[in-house]
Formats: sequence, C-alpha cells, structure tokens
Amino acid sequence: MATLTGHQERDVAASGAMGALLGALAIALVTALIVGIVGLNGGFRTVTVTPGAPASAATAAPSGAAAAPAAPQTAQASLAPAKPVTVASIARPATDVPKPINRTTPALIEVNLETKEVVAEVEKGQTYTYWTFNGTVPGPMIRGRVGDTVKLRLANAPNSVMPHSIDLHAATGPGGGAVATQTMPGKESTVTFKLLNPGLYVYHCATPPIPMHVANGMYGMILVEPEGGLPPVDREFYVVQGELYTNAARGVAGQHEFDTVRMDAEDPSYVVLNGKVGALTGAGAMTAKVGETVRIYYGVGGFLPSSTHLIGEIFDRVYAEGSLTSPPLTDVQTTLIPAGGAAVVEVRFQVPGTYTLLDHTLTRALDKGAAAQIVVSGELDRSIYDGPLSGAG
Repeated sequence: MATLTGHQERDVAASGAMGALLGALAIALVTALIVGIVGLNGGFRTVTVTPGAPASAATAAPSGAAAAPAAPQTAQASLAPAKPVTVASIARPATDVPKPINRTTPALIEVNLETKEVVAEVEKGQTYTYWTFNGTVPGPMIRGRVGDTVKLRLANAPNSVMPHSIDLHAATGPGGGAVATQTMPGKESTVTFKLLNPGLYVYHCATPPIPMHVANGMYGMILVEPEGGLPPVDREFYVVQGELYTNAARGVAGQHEFDTVRMDAEDPSYVVLNGKVGALTGAGAMTAKVGETVRIYYGVGGFLPSSTHLIGEIFDRVYAEGSLTSPPLTDVQTTLIPAGGAAVVEVRFQVPGTYTLLDHTLTRALDKGAAAQIVVSGELDRSIYDGPLSGAG
C-alpha cells in the first residue's frame, strides 16, 4: 500500500476512469484505484464518483426558509424516488458519551469499529447513501486517558462498495493510522497506538478520494483525558457538525446523490449536526435542569468551520481547539471551530426554557439544518430573567 502522510491532502493528478466503480467494479480494480491515487507526496485528487447515479452539477439555491423543514424546490429537477432505508436513523444521540475515566494509571483500550454504507433519511422523504463508522453519523465517541494504548480493529462490511480506513488525529504515526487500516470490503485490519497528547480530536476516513469519504459521513471524535481527568459536570453531550453535498437543494424529495461539483465549490445542500436535519431537536433534543453544568464535546467533521453559539446563554468555559491542558477561555458568546477541529464548551443553565445550539453562520443553521436544542427544566428566577420562556425567537 502506498504511503499516506498524516492530514495533508494536496491535489495531484489522478489517472484512470472512476465511473466504472459504481457497484459492478471488481475488488481488484478498486485496489488498483487506490494504488494509482495514493502516493505522489501523499496527496489525493477528488474524483467524480457517485455510487448508484452520476454526479450532478446542480447548483440550485437553498430554500431560504427560516424554519425546518424547508419547502421543496419546485424549480429543481426531480430526483429518483427515495430509497428504502437500511437504518432507522442515521443520527447518533448526543447522549452517547462514554463515562469519565476514574483510574489513575494507563491501560489498554480495545476499540472495534465497522465501516458500513447505509441508506437513511436526511429529512422526511429525502434519502441519502451515507458511509459510516458503526452505522451512524458521527461514529462512536472514543474515550481514553493520556498514556493509554489503543488497539483499534477496523472491519469493512462485506456489502460495502468501497475500501475504507481511519485517520485518528490523536494518533502519532503515518496517516494517523490510515496507512495500517486501508481495508477492503469483507476484510479487517488492526492498528495500535499510544495516546501521547491530551485533548479532543477528530477522526475520519482517509481512503481516496478522501473528501468524498468524509463528506458521506465518515467522521467522529476521540477524547484523550489529561492525567487527573476532567472536572466533573452534571451532563456531557457529543455533537459533530458536517455537510452533505448532493445533487439537489435541501427540501427536494427523493434519493439525493453525492455531488463532487458541489463539494469542490463548498456549496452544501445540508449542514447537519449528528448526521441529519433535526437530529438533535424535538425528541432528540439534549436536556438539562436549572443549576446544572453541561459539557458539550463539539467537533467539525466536515469542511466548513463552525461559529458555535448557544442562543440565550453564554459559554462559561471554552477549551479552544480541543486543548485540555491550556486554561479555558471564560464568558464566551461564540467560539470558532476549524474544519477537522474540536472544542469543549461548558455552560451552567440558570433559566428554564428551550435553547438553540447552532452555527452562527445563520444560513447554515436556518436554511441548511445546523441547529440543535437543549431543553432546560426547573424554576424561574425572575431576578435573572423576567419574560416569556417560549415563542418566536
């Protein structure tokens, strides 16, 4: 296998036609594709490949609606009918956070991941073929302690169309583990690495064309606690922002297909938290009580940075760039999280009500889906806030 170099993804010329990869291509040709694209200083070039349908250059404007769901775009060419879903929901619950680590000595952590290509709804009536770790977006949150050793087994489902791999930003070694884990459908691989640096880190697939694998949902986070652990809080949540680049705008019913042109233009049809529009609202909303301190592990798995903001509250502490050994920032209204980066934010709620966590690049939140809710229950202290607790805004 040719060498992948860390997190660099510089464009180089890619040879060979990619269209034949749509399902019928033999595994031997897929292997040849990887060898042909990987290398040349470790760079990769995005190639137009859409399993199941040709990529479209559609660039219809987003809906512009201020409320979800967006209205269908009547000016947009119709899509193929929505596909039957293979998973009930693509979204990983924000509550799916491993327990804090209480031990004081390093340990061996064994992690099993399976790459799966699944069909799920982005919104009602709108389906997409996601590529995932363990069948959800984001993949599982991994939690360890500085000094721990991680033994990670990566299996690729037998019915996958593509090879897959994993690059863990927390790992020290070629490709962050991607060199060791290029895995063909039906096969598995293993990589072992030591957690040397505390912090909150992104992981993602690193099989070419890398941007396509990432955009299809192959990302998650790994938390490396410092010695002594993190200060206790009442609740912890796991939120990862990403984009979907499809051949239609948000709101168009049918099966959305991956669109290379739209991705290269950084013009997503959807910007989502935990995989789909509305994943962390309504029944999926985060919950807390007045007086509780909430810690949110927030990452950006996609390509657009997030201006992370909580409407109606102020972050008491922000561990910027995911650094857990630097003093946190305090009293922060909005924190910028870069692509492939993360932050830890903490807030103590003092007023009951429903709060919106979003990307304050508001078109992404209001028009494309990058918004979540935190529902806070408890008594109202009118000396802090005296006004309606629900309604517009």
